[in-house]
Amino acid sequence: MNKQQHSHVRLFCLITLFSSSFSIGFATVAGEAKNPFTPKAYLIRYWDKEIRNNLPKPSFLFSKASTLNAVDAAAFAKLAAVDGGAALSTRLPEFCAAAKLLCFPDLRPSLEKHDKDSNFVSYQDKNFTNYGTSRPGGLDSFKNYSDGSNIPVNDFRRYSRNSAGHNDSFTSYAGGGNVAEQTFHTYGTGGTGGAGDFKVYSDHSNVPDLRFTAYSSDANGRTQSFTAYSEDGNSGEQSFSSYGKNGNGPENKFSSYGKGSNVVGSGFSNYAETANGANDSFTSYGFDMNNPTINFNNYADDGNGVTETFTSYRDQSNVGADSFTSYAKNSNAAEIGFSNYGQSFNEGTDKFTGYGKGATGESKVGFTTYGVNNTFKEYNKEDVSVSFSRYTKSSSSGSVSQRAASVSGSLVNKWVEPGKFFREKMMKEGTVMPLPDIRDKMPQRSFLPRSILSKLPFSSSKISELKKIFKAYDNSSMEKMMKDSLGECERVPSPGETKRCVGSMEDMIDFATSVLGRNVVARTTENVNGSKKNVMVSNVKGINGGKVTQSVSCHQSLFPYLLYYCHSVPKVRVYEADLLDPSTKSKINHGVAICHLDTSIWSPTHGAFLALGSGPGQIEVCHWIFENDLTWTIAD
Repeated sequence: MNKQQHSHVRLFCLITLFSSSFSIGFATVAGEAKNPFTPKAYLIRYWDKEIRNNLPKPSFLFSKASTLNAVDAAAFAKLAAVDGGAALSTRLPEFCAAAKLLCFPDLRPSLEKHDKDSNFVSYQDKNFTNYGTSRPGGLDSFKNYSDGSNIPVNDFRRYSRNSAGHNDSFTSYAGGGNVAEQTFHTYGTGGTGGAGDFKVYSDHSNVPDLRFTAYSSDANGRTQSFTAYSEDGNSGEQSFSSYGKNGNGPENKFSSYGKGSNVVGSGFSNYAETANGANDSFTSYGFDMNNPTINFNNYADDGNGVTETFTSYRDQSNVGADSFTSYAKNSNAAEIGFSNYGQSFNEGTDKFTGYGKGATGESKVGFTTYGVNNTFKEYNKEDVSVSFSRYTKSSSSGSVSQRAASVSGSLVNKWVEPGKFFREKMMKEGTVMPLPDIRDKMPQRSFLPRSILSKLPFSSSKISELKKIFKAYDNSSMEKMMKDSLGECERVPSPGETKRCVGSMEDMIDFATSVLGRNVVARTTENVNGSKKNVMVSNVKGINGGKVTQSVSCHQSLFPYLLYYCHSVPKVRVYEADLLDPSTKSKINHGVAICHLDTSIWSPTHGAFLALGSGPGQIEVCHWIFENDLTWTIAD
C-alpha cells in the first residue's frame, strides 16, 4: 500500500469512528438529524462532556435547542461577528425564521389613500396610513381585528387626521393576542366632531403594548370612548402622549379600563394640555387590578374649564401606584373629582406633585373616600378649593396576613391563583389540591447556539446595539421588553442567591454544573394536564432522599431569543409526584414541586403570604414547576 492509499484508509477510519460516536449520542434524543456539524449535534457532544452520568437527556429541554442547520449557523455566526452583530439586521427576517426567534414585523408608512368606508373583520399585521384623512363623515369598523393572534403588530398613522364627523369603531380588537403591539400616531389630529369608539380592545391579551401619540390633538369636539379596554390583560403597558392636546371641547370616557388586569402600566403625558372645555371621566379605571402603575404627567396643564372625574379608580386592586405630576397645573376653572379612589385591599402608593399649582379661576378639587399612603407636594392651597371627605388613614398596625384576613376569599383568589402556593404537608399520598394554570404563556422561541450568542451584546449599556440588530425603534415594546429583561438579569442578587441569565443551553449547563457539580439532572412537570382543576397527589418521591438540598431553578424571560433567568436556590426540598384525576384515579400528569424552607428575605407582600396567611421566615412555601420552566438538582 502506497503512502497516498494509506492516508485515505486512515481518513475513512476516522470518519467511520466519528460518525458512529455521534449515532450513539443521538440515540438518546429521538428523532434528531445525524449531521455532526449542526448546533444541536455540538450541544449533544457538549452535554456528554460536561455532565457525568448516563441518565437520559431531557427531551423537553433539547426541544428548545437551536434549529439552525450547519450552513445557516455558520453564515449567521459570520454576520454576528461584524460590527457587534449589527450585520445580522440585514438578514433579520431570515434569521428570525430560521432560528425561531421573537421578532416583530416591520410596518413601514404607506402612501395609499383611503377615501371610502372600510370594514375590517378578522384582520391582522397591517399598516394603516392616511386612513380617513380629511374625510367628511364616514365610518370605519374594525371587528375581531387581530383577534387571538400571536404577536399582532398594527400601525395607524395620520388616521382620521383633519376629518369632519368621521367615526371609528374598534370592537374585539386584538383580543386574546400574545405580545400585541398597536400604535396610533396623530390619530384624529385636527378632526372636527366624530367619535372614536374602542370596545373590548385588547382584552385577555398577554403583554399588550398600546400607544396613542398625538391622539385627537388640536381636535374640535371629538369624542373618544374606551370600554373594557385591555380588560383581563397580563403585564401590559398603555401610553397616551399629547392626547387631546390643544383640543376644543374634547370628551373622553374610560370605562372598565384595564379591569382585572395583572401588572399593567399606563402613562398619560401632556393629556388634554392647553385644552378648552375638556371633559374626561375615568370609571372603574384600573378596577380589581394587580399592582397597576399609572402616571399622569402635565395632565390638563394650562387647560381652560377642564372637568376630570375619577370614580372607583383603582378600586379593590392589589397594591398599585399612581403618580400625578403637574396635574391641572396653571389651569383655569378646572374641576377635579376623585370618588372611591385607590381603595386597594393591599395598600398602594399615590404621589401628587405640583397638583393644581398656579391654577386660577376658582379651580376645585374634591377627594371622596380616598385611599391611603398619599403624598402631596407643591400643592396649590391658596387658589384651589380642596375638599377631603372620608379620607382613609393608613392602617397603623397589622401584618399583611392580618390585613388579608379582612379581604374576601374571592379577591385573594383573583390575584393569587388557588394552588399556586401551598404548604409542604400537602405533598403526601391522597391529597386533593387545586393545580394552578401551569401553561406557558410566553411566545415560542429557541436558544441561540453559543457560536452566535457569544458575539452578540447583552447589557443595558449596549441596548442601542441590540435595537439595531432586532430593528427595535425608540419606546417600542421590543425595546421595553429587552430593557426589562436586561434589568432583571443585572439586578443585584438577593442574599444567598447566585444567578445568571443564559441564552444558550451550553451556558445553562455551565451554570448548573458550576453550582451543583457534574452529576446533575434537569426536571420539569411532564405536561399541563390538570391545569386549573383539582388533582390528587400520588407516588410522592423526595429528590435526594427528601433531604434539604440545593437546586438551580430556571425561568423564562421575554427576549427575542429564548432566555432563561437561572438562580441557585439554597435550603429547598424537591419532590416528584404523580397527579391523578380525583374522580377516576387515573394518572394525568407527573409533577415536579419545590419547597422553599427559608422565606425570611421574601417581601411581606409576596403572594404566597397573602394566599397562605403568614409572613417572611414564618413558614415554608411550595410551588409546582410550570411548563417550560425547570429545576436542576444533584442526580440521585
